Amino acid sequence: MQPDNPTKALVLYGTLGCHLCELAEQQLLPWVAAGWQVELVDIAEDDQLMARYSLTIPVLQHVASARELGWPFDQAALLGFLNAFDGGQY
Repeated sequence: MQPDNPTKALVLYGTLGCHLCELAEQQLLPWVAAGWQVELVDIAEDDQLMARYSLTIPVLQHVASARELGWPFDQAALLGFLNAFDGGQY
């Protein structure tokens, strides 16, 4: 992914058929509407990602800082996490 604005680029690690991953995607929809870019990465397609995240998905990663937010997260947790990278704009 080549984000338009690296400050607002995220990766959501998950896998197909993961109910919690679907819930995480839903939590991110308002942030996508606000200009954040989210790349969905299926960990099943990469052995290293599978080894790292298989027991913890979904995991949200801020691309520029590599900081991660693990599940469970709600809108309040997302607000705190994302404000750290966007100057507290929200």
